Amino acid sequence: MGRPLPSGSMSSSGDGLAGRPGHALVGVVRMPANGGSPVRTITRRVLFALLALVVTVVIVYADRGGYRDSNGVAGHGLSLIDCVYYALVSLTATGYGDIVPVTEAARLVNILVITPLRVLFLIVLIGTTLEVLTERSRQSFKIQRWRSKVRDHVVVVGYGTKGRAAVATLLGEGVEPGQIVVVDMTKPALEAASARGLVTVTGSGTRSDVLRVAGVPKARAVVIATNRDDTAVLVTLTARELAPKAHLVVSVREAENEHLLRQSGADQVVVSSETAGRLLGMATSTPSVVAMVEDLLTPDVGLAIAEREVEDGEVGGSPRHLSDIVLGVVRNGTLYRVDAPEADAIETGDRLLYVKKVTPA
Repeated sequence: MGRPLPSGSMSSSGDGLAGRPGHALVGVVRMPANGGSPVRTITRRVLFALLALVVTVVIVYADRGGYRDSNGVAGHGLSLIDCVYYALVSLTATGYGDIVPVTEAARLVNILVITPLRVLFLIVLIGTTLEVLTERSRQSFKIQRWRSKVRDHVVVVGYGTKGRAAVATLLGEGVEPGQIVVVDMTKPALEAASARGLVTVTGSGTRSDVLRVAGVPKARAVVIATNRDDTAVLVTLTARELAPKAHLVVSVREAENEHLLRQSGADQVVVSSETAGRLLGMATSTPSVVAMVEDLLTPDVGLAIAEREVEDGEVGGSPRHLSDIVLGVVRNGTLYRVDAPEADAIETGDRLLYVKKVTPA
């Protein structure tokens, strides 16, 4: 492969992360946010606090004759600045006592209006502070709950161009975002994945402890879309060791490394450079063929390749005589093309690989 393999990637002593409690994984595992932008939330609360302040100032100013300034005389009223000052110290519960209500009406207004506003004002300020302080606790709880429930999910190692395309395809096929876990080391990639509602794990996919945190031992499939072939080999070895029964799909750049991936435990290997090269060559002479291939590989519009179980009425018949355009028959995990002798008759338990028409949502 021309490059030395990274050292220490498959260290068996790297179970430290997997054994940590949820609060110790905050910053490593990131659960998707349920609400909107935090800036928008804080801005809305600040505006609400300012509204409470303005309402209080208006109320005090309207009855300014009912207040006494320790530096003035009762009944002479307060200036607008005095009202703003009183509203601030009252709502923030500072209470210097230099401006106080002295008439029954002013005191009644303080009881019925200003005191509830003071409570709301403090809730807004303290609530925002507590929300920031408890975000780590909430993340810890969500991580712990997710780790106890996650299974049969898909782990995507590497969220570059190939990883993003793989995730888009999974989402297009109906996989829930919460059932996809992205493992990557770069902050922009992780933020992009989190923005799509995916669970993210910060770390190298070559480390067994990172893959354990991502739930690889309980995953149904692992998509390995790293940028380097040697890294893909190490990730495949580590993932296969942790999940002997998971379906491992690996992307490599060079065809000469395909056999290494299969020996490492990959179920399917996609050679990205050769596939792209073939499409480029075909596009020079038969561009319509390339357009059709792209259409088949796009799950949300036009035509798409799909797989389904056979129906009872189809058993014993030929896949060529069905209304669907059948490309192959999957039997006991082996794919037989529609022109293969084994695919002449459909058997119970077979699955059909066919072309379906996708209706835009």
